[in-house]
Amino acid sequence: MITLDVSAGSKKNSFPAGYNPWRHALVCQVAAPPLEGKANRAIVALVAETLGVPASAVGLAAGATSTIKRVEVRGISRDRVIELLSSLLPV
Repeated sequence: MITLDVSAGSKKNSFPAGYNPWRHALVCQVAAPPLEGKANRAIVALVAETLGVPASAVGLAAGATSTIKRVEVRGISRDRVIELLSSLLPV
């Protein structure tokens, strides 16, 4: 389970784009607008691509209409997710 602080309608797709310590969440930016689930689909695709898992292994567990989302990732270990995201976070 990953908590995301999402900015929909951004200029570019970026994940992870940083960490929000106040919300205890990774920052995720998607260019898709927050209309008709477009941003949610873009988030799922971006997280899957970043972690190297199929999109079917990523699901939105909470926050469908919120900027704070909980994403569930299957098919990859927690340690591997932490390793991948740690190496990608901007310093």
